[in-house]
Amino acid sequence: MNLKNVLITVVMMFLFISCSNDQKVSDSKETETKATENKKEVVETIKSTVNPIALIETNLGNIKVELLPKIAPKTVANFIGLATGTKEWSDPKSNQKVRKPFYDGLIFHRVIKDFMIQGGCPLGTGTSGPGYKFEDECFDTTGKELKSGKIEDDFIAGEMFRRVIMPYLQRTNEGTRDKEIQMILERCDQVKSGEPIMEYPIEWYLEKTGHKAKFIPSVLKAQVKYGVIAMANSGPNTNGSQFFIVTNKEGAKWLDGKHTVFGRVIEGMDVVHKIENVEKDKGDKPVEDVVMTKVSIK
Repeated sequence: MNLKNVLITVVMMFLFISCSNDQKVSDSKETETKATENKKEVVETIKSTVNPIALIETNLGNIKVELLPKIAPKTVANFIGLATGTKEWSDPKSNQKVRKPFYDGLIFHRVIKDFMIQGGCPLGTGTSGPGYKFEDECFDTTGKELKSGKIEDDFIAGEMFRRVIMPYLQRTNEGTRDKEIQMILERCDQVKSGEPIMEYPIEWYLEKTGHKAKFIPSVLKAQVKYGVIAMANSGPNTNGSQFFIVTNKEGAKWLDGKHTVFGRVIEGMDVVHKIENVEKDKGDKPVEDVVMTKVSIK
């Protein structure tokens, strides 16, 4: 599933009001009031549907990021709250609850060429965060039921394994399991891939395993591609404040579904690459600090 740019077009509807000559003044005022209210609603709609822009100012240049609340609403709200200082967080230096801009003055503490640049740790070591954790937003679980057809990609193959094959293995004994399914899994293990699962259609697995529940695969919201900004974590549902920007032109497919994508760089990838190429120590930390002097939301 390719990352789609979340572009929202707002169509303005103009109200044409025709009034008769004998219409009362009170009716005219009422119509005018309704028109004003409608215009106000349109303006509010525009404000609420335009994607927010984060400007990350650094000592090596500026990076402009389009945030994507339709893909990751909680993650975007968290980033904005921390950046603007409207969200409370625990300062690991003072052990105090504070409300102040979180990212201003922090460094990019981990930089790996042809992979990513990472920042958002208040201690600058990659070991701390805002004092809380929240869940991932990698998948949409409101997809449609699949009953038949070819398994066309490795993600659906993985979902077939997790949602159909794995439960089958858990409720059966090794001696009673279908030999063909066991052979498929052995081949998957040999090639370190789910491609062998893709050789059979969906209905074949549902029948072989006696799967009674609906097969509704999760839908990956966004791939960890070149130029995206995603949350760094220490495992599932451990998001806080640390994030990374992907510098590999081929993306980081192995991170799909493991890290929440919540935006994309729209200006300043040259700055991102400049940061990527600074001199680092053995721990991938820049020898000279690369500082986020200010992070603001437009």
